[in-house]
This record gives sequence, structure tokens and C-alpha cells, in this order.
Amino acid sequence: MIAIAKAKPDELNAVLTLLADTSLPRDGVAEHFEHFLVALAEGRVVGAVGMEHYDQSALLRSLAVAAEYRGQGLGQALTERILQEARGWGIQRVFLLTETAADFFPRFGFKPIPREAADPAIQGSVEFTTTCCQSAACMRLDL
Repeated sequence: MIAIAKAKPDELNAVLTLLADTSLPRDGVAEHFEHFLVALAEGRVVGAVGMEHYDQSALLRSLAVAAEYRGQGLGQALTERILQEARGWGIQRVFLLTETAADFFPRFGFKPIPREAADPAIQGSVEFTTTCCQSAACMRLDL
């Protein structure tokens, strides 16, 4: 059975390893780890997703699922749960950058936008300024 829970500080290294294994950026994760969720199977981190908060906007980031757990709906469950959490946190707009999942996120209501249309605070994030390449798709969801 897989459980989704708020990430604990001692799970940071496991999440960073998962992100490295899935070729996702790790910069900025530690600074925003308080707003991460993990998926646990037999006590092992097999999925993760996080948010960086910028007032009423947030950047969804680091959605990753271990290879042996893909195709089972875990990415969808993590996304649904983090969006539910965002509503509880008072977030009104969620942005993301993706190089590989532009077809995945529209099922949650995300729409492509030009990068320059993202909130200025989001544009100043590590993800926007240094981590994701300029070819990454930018998307927005209004909650």
C-alpha cells in the first residue's frame, strides 16, 4: 500500500535522490521542503511533489515517481493532493514549468502560458532563473 503524507525533514535526502534519479532539478528543494508531500511504500519514498509559496501564488515543482511505481496513478494522486493542500494554504494561482509533462497537467486544469505571463515572484524563483531551461513549457492553474 502507498501512503501520501507531508514530507518529514529526514526524508529530504531520499527526495533529492529520487529527483536525481528522474533527472529533475534539486536546487531550491531544501528551502521549500516544508511544502512537500511524499508517497511512501513500505517506508520508502517512491514519489514526491512540492510547492514554493509566493504570497497567493505558488510554483508546483518536483513531481517525481520512482520508475517501478509509474503507470499506477501515483503522479495523479500526488498532484491532486498538493493542489488540495494549496487551496487550504490560500493559494490562488499555481504555476509550473515542465519539459516532459505538458500533456499530463491539463487534466488538472493547467493551461499553457508564456513564461513572461507568470507572476513576477514566480519568475524570480530558482526554478525559473537557473534550473529549468528556456524551452520548458510554462503553465498556470487558477484555484
